Amino acid sequence: MIDERQAAHPRDVKGYGTDALRENFLVERVFAPGELALIYSHYDRMIVGGATPTATPLTLQPYPPTGTPFFLARRELGVINLGGAGSVTIDGEVFALPPLDALYVGLGAKDVSFASADAAAPAKFYLTSAPAHREAPHQVIRNDEANTLHLGSPETSNKRIIRQYIMPDTTGTNQLVMGMTALEPGSVWNSMPCHTHTRRMEAYLYFDLDPAHRVFHFMGEPRETRHLLVANEQAVISPNWSIHCGCGTSNYSFVWAMAGDNVAFTDMDAAPVETLR
Repeated sequence: MIDERQAAHPRDVKGYGTDALRENFLVERVFAPGELALIYSHYDRMIVGGATPTATPLTLQPYPPTGTPFFLARRELGVINLGGAGSVTIDGEVFALPPLDALYVGLGAKDVSFASADAAAPAKFYLTSAPAHREAPHQVIRNDEANTLHLGSPETSNKRIIRQYIMPDTTGTNQLVMGMTALEPGSVWNSMPCHTHTRRMEAYLYFDLDPAHRVFHFMGEPRETRHLLVANEQAVISPNWSIHCGCGTSNYSFVWAMAGDNVAFTDMDAAPVETLR
């Protein structure tokens, strides 16, 4: 299944209540056993979702919003496994994908399916996809091979490890960039001081969060902020004009993915704390 989300002007979002904010920007159901669930966003036409195969594989289908004969006819795909061991089959070639490893799937792949090694402990494939204009080779990026950054400090409650999986210097990606951030115990803030990047949108998928805890995800224009309460394994679609940062009631991890005009990781416009409203 695939749902469609329209883009919203920031002046309209100023008037949104809690329900409208959640309806437009929160993806509450990403992983469902035996299902492939996707959201088509009109922010840079990013698709986000999850594939959770159990006893039988799940296959990407052509969906009406893309208007193409097969899913990756004009797209590229990023996959990170957040569940049990699994594999991805691309046009007959099998790619084993253990937990926390990533896979880049290039433009033109016709048959893409997802399988779990054990139906009782299914893989949870988090998927992000963006339009592409040229072919690039499929590539597995192992967790311990990703470009790794250590940022933050205990004093500011944001000591974290960033792993960059799908980047222009590690894959042949067109515009999709994708990685993972893990906060250490005792740290709860991510991406603070926060920023915007009007040249691309971003999506967050929060995970490794105890079901009793939540993340306060902050969004909106820097001088007109809003927030969403986000549970484990839920995603947020972040517009290009919006800040995107979070504070949890405990530490957590999240997958970030971006698409748009610029693939440079450092391309951002700072929003200092003292300027936020």
